[in-house]
Order: sequence, then structure tokens, then C-alpha cells
Amino acid sequence: MTGEPEILGESLPFDEIVHLESWRGERVDPDAYRRAHSTSVRDSLSMWESLAKELDWQRPWTSVLSDGDHPNVAKWFAGGALNLSQLALDRHVAGPRRNKLALIWEGEPVGKDGNPAEVRKYTYYDLWREVNRLAFLLRNNFGMKKGDRMAVYMPLVPEAIIFLLAAARLGVTFTVVFSGFSAEALASRISDLGAKLLVTVDGLNRRGKQVGLKEIADDALEQARTVNQVIVVRRTGAPDTPMKAGRDYWFDDLMRGVPSSARVAPEPLESEHPLYVLYTSGTTGKPKGLIHDNGGYAVLLHATMKWAFDINDGDVYWCPADIGWVTGHSYVVFGPLIEGATEVVYEGTLDFPKPDRWWRVIERYGVSVFYTTPTATRMQMRFGEDFVRKHDRSSLRLIHSVGEPINPSAWRWLFEVVGERRCPVGSTWWMTETGGIMVSHLPGLKLLPMKPGTNGLPIPGVDADVVDEGGQPVGPGEKGLLVIRNRWPGMPGPPTGMWGDPERYAKQYFERFSAKGYFYCGDYAVKDKDGYIWVAGRADEVLKVAGHRIGTFELESSIVSHKAASEAAVVAIPDPVKGEVPIAFVVLREGFAPSEELRKEVRLWVRNGFSPIAEPTQVYFVNRLPKTRSGKIMRRLVKAVAEGKPLGDVATLEDEASVDEVKQAYRGLKVT
Repeated sequence: MTGEPEILGESLPFDEIVHLESWRGERVDPDAYRRAHSTSVRDSLSMWESLAKELDWQRPWTSVLSDGDHPNVAKWFAGGALNLSQLALDRHVAGPRRNKLALIWEGEPVGKDGNPAEVRKYTYYDLWREVNRLAFLLRNNFGMKKGDRMAVYMPLVPEAIIFLLAAARLGVTFTVVFSGFSAEALASRISDLGAKLLVTVDGLNRRGKQVGLKEIADDALEQARTVNQVIVVRRTGAPDTPMKAGRDYWFDDLMRGVPSSARVAPEPLESEHPLYVLYTSGTTGKPKGLIHDNGGYAVLLHATMKWAFDINDGDVYWCPADIGWVTGHSYVVFGPLIEGATEVVYEGTLDFPKPDRWWRVIERYGVSVFYTTPTATRMQMRFGEDFVRKHDRSSLRLIHSVGEPINPSAWRWLFEVVGERRCPVGSTWWMTETGGIMVSHLPGLKLLPMKPGTNGLPIPGVDADVVDEGGQPVGPGEKGLLVIRNRWPGMPGPPTGMWGDPERYAKQYFERFSAKGYFYCGDYAVKDKDGYIWVAGRADEVLKVAGHRIGTFELESSIVSHKAASEAAVVAIPDPVKGEVPIAFVVLREGFAPSEELRKEVRLWVRNGFSPIAEPTQVYFVNRLPKTRSGKIMRRLVKAVAEGKPLGDVATLEDEASVDEVKQAYRGLKVT
């Protein structure tokens, strides 16, 4: 943990302070916030309980925090019952937000005039009615009930949001699988969860083309045998979509038989009841299914929507994240709707049909709160400022980013070009495991000033710190490991933290600092003298490509499933747009020789067999990989070679010549 901290080659400007000319109300001095934060950590249970009381509960809790049935798995608001579908819909429909716009959905295709070909708008009453009808269908036609499990494999269309809200209404635990994942990735997640219903679409729109998704789902169901029924939403209208009689049903055909008056009361769900399981890549083994509960998760979303996004009834909120990732769960589906926001949902890519698509959306709907990503920001920077400046962005009042560390120059571009130096710009840090934002600038608490590239300060009630290998806090400006030293609502929940694998959950997140009980986040970070935290990238063997977490194990498994590959080591290298991209070092089987054709074939194999976002930018062929004496691949050494950094400790390296081979291959020299 040495070396000058940097992000994408940019040093961290610890002392650069950026002030706004004006903001709502007075500024809160960071020193005052730190004092208030210390108080919130000391009495965090009272603070979280106070926030929980702002939500509608069907039954009050008997304890704020108690131990679960497995080590490090906590129960929040045990004894209490609520329903997130009710929080997101019913309480608004019963009040003045009944006819307020909830969703403005825009499809990717455009007409000849350049305007969107499809726009659908839902008031809270519209959305409530459709969720009720769907819940009625799922319960009456498919027998879905509390405790059942379903999988969703869809792009960002309104039906996807409606399905998640209907599942929450019934108490059906769901998992969403990113629509860019392969059949194998989908099958593994379905099988692990034991889902009995799959919801998908006939196809999706990407950059003006239609991509079949149902065929991929069918391939997955050849491997995942727990699913016995499939609901298919018509998105592209592909005439040759395969449908299996007795198993597959068209969504629109089914819904025609459901009366508009159909109603399903929200199921009273125990606070610790699993709302969803979301699979995230690990360093080894199968993907990890993180469980998020109902009660604690709802409280965290409620708090962070207020603190980080300062949401009020006049806002139009937009987060372009896909629902296949946790950001889509927390800050597209549930968080904004719990707060009664009007939100924009966009189906497609940021640069279709032209690089100004995002700015057109912001101008068209008057977006005021924008939650983007550093990768998307860097892509927009490459397009130039003209695409931004020709569109009215005067509605914007707050900008945040998510998914990975934001480099200072990207922060400045958002602040100066997009927000015209009048909008707070933040960079939130959190992860699938935390459920919601943990470190951030907090405009809702008037927490300014800002620093370019920092994530900000820990939110109230969360004791995040940067420590050394022994768990001791490092000095200001020193690189260390990010940990959370206390428990928070929204953390992986009962019954096991990780679906069916409590031992792995405890080992993954608590074993490293077991003596202190810290939650290990897996990120390097720096804390400056003012207490601001600067996350500097992953410390484990998970790649983060354009904000998407990809496990080295899954990617390497995809490569070695190719007939020519015997072994593979995948590492990430910095990329000016995506943050980092994967490269692969591959040992070939007997009878196969390195060639440019084979290199392209392996890349395409990963693209088609796992996911386009995981395709290695380069494939290097070697005769052997650096390994320990016990046979474990030393990716740390491979990464050091790729980044041109010192190898560090090589005491456990079995064969030093293997490192030389990696060096030669990376430099473009022929390996003999």
C-alpha cells in the first residue's frame, strides 16, 4: 500500500477546494459536520430509528438491531413489517401525489425527426394500478406467493420496474440478471437462487439494432431446471421468437385477461424478509448472491435519497443505470419512488443516434438531479463540449456520479461544462454489498465545499475509515484499505448474508479484520486531513470495467472453456474512458499455436459466451503463468508487469522464468 495515490494517472488534489457561488441555505462547515457525524456514529441506532419512523410500517419493530442466526448477519427492525411496493406506490396514491408523474420512459429508437419514437408516462396512480394487476396475475395464474423466487432478465423497459414492484408486493424474492450476460451466467444465477419463474423479453434495442434475448434465455433454461414457467414481454416484436407451449406465455396476452380493477393488498413482510438477491462477481468461485432485506434497506434508501440527492417534489430525477446492477435497484426502482420523485428512465445508450442523446433528454424533460458515471463522463468528454453546450441545462441543480472512482479532470468537466459551475457535483461510494450510498457529498445536508475527485465524507451513522493491514488507521494522505467499522441498515441481510453460503459471506467480508469486527470493502482508499475519503480502486481480484464488476474467475472460466485454452490469467489495466479494461494471458493446449486469428477468436468467445463488457482488449499467449508453489496463479505479478510496476514479494513464486514470459508477451516479443 505504498506509492503516490492517483486515479487514472491523475494525482489526488487533497487541498483543492471548490465553492459554489450559492446553494440552498447556508453552507455547513466540514468541521461542524464531522462533529455531528461523530455523534451520529456514537448513537447510530437512535438516528436510524428516527429515520425509520418517517416510513409507513404495517407493524412496529421490537428492536432496532439484533443478531441474526449466522455470524455477522444482523437483523434490522426485527419484529416490524412493511412492504416496499406500498412505500413506493400506495402511500403516494392515498395522498397529494396520486396524479403526479412517477415515470417518464423514453425508448432508444428515434423517428425521422430525431425525436424519440416511444415515450410512455405513468402517474403514481397509473403505476399503482399496473402493479396491482400484475401482482394479481402472478398470484392467481402462476401461484406466486411470499417466499417464492423469480428471475428477471430484461433491459430497462417500464415492465421491468413493474415486475419488481409486483414481486415486492407479494413478498416474492427476485434476482435481476443484466441483459448483457450470457446464457451460462443467467443459468448459474437461476440455479443458485432456485427461481421457478423467469421474466424476459423477445429482444432489446441497442444502437439501432435489435438483439434477441429470448433465445439466450432458452439456452439458459436448458441448464437451469428449476424454472417451469416463463413470461415474455414483447419489446421488439420479432416475429420468429421461439415459444415453448405449456411453459412460455406472452405478457400482453396474459394481461388482457386481468381486469383494470384488480387489486392485491401489499403483503405484510417481516423487516428481515429477503427482498432480492443480487449476484456480484467474486475473486474466486461462483458469483456471490448478496441478500437485501426489506426494512433496513428501505430506511437506508430513504435516508440517502434525502441526504445525497436532496429530493423534493419539484425535482425531475434521472439515473441512467441499468436495473441489472444494484444502482438500478436502489436508485432507479425503489429509492426515487419511495420518496415520491418524478424520474426519467431511458432504455438505450448515451450516444445513439448522436453523442448528444443525454443532453437532449435533460433538456426535453427538465432534469434537475442527474446521477451519472465516471465512464460515461469520460466518453462524453471525448465527444467534445459542443454537444453539451447546444442544449439547455438550466434545469440541472445537482449532479452525482457512481460506479467507480472519478478522476479529478472528469469531475471538473461535470462541474464546469455540464453544471456551469452552479451545481454541486459529488462522487458517491458504495457497492452491491452495502445496498446504498456510504460515502458522499451530501447536498441535502448542505455539506459543501467540494474537492475534485473525492468521494466525500461518510454519511451519518456510518463509521467508514482507511486502515493498514493490521486494522490501524493510516495517516492523512496515506493509501490503505477501506473498511466500515459498524453495522448499518441495508447491509447484506438474513438469513445468511450471502444466498445459501453464510461461511463464504463471513470469510469474504469479515475474516480479514475479524479481531476488530470490521467490514472489509475490498477497495484501496486515502483519507485526507479534512476527513474526505478518496477511493482509489479495487484491492482484490475483481475487475471494474465501466462501473461493472467482473470476477476474474468467471472471465477466466469463459476463456478456458474454449477448446484451445488450457489456462488463463486475467488482469485489469487502466483505460482513459472505462477506468480499467481486462487483458488476458492464455496458455494453449497441445496442438494449438498462437496466431492473430486465434487471438480474435478467444476475444469473440468471451464476448459471445460471457458478456461484451468482459471482452479482453488484448490476448497474450504464453507457455506458463506465474504460480505459487501450491499452484495458485499470481495475478498480482501479472498485473505488476502490465502496469510496469515493481513485482514486490516473489518469495512464493515457483518459477521466475514464467514472469519473464509474461513480460515478453506483453512487450510484443515472441515467446519460445
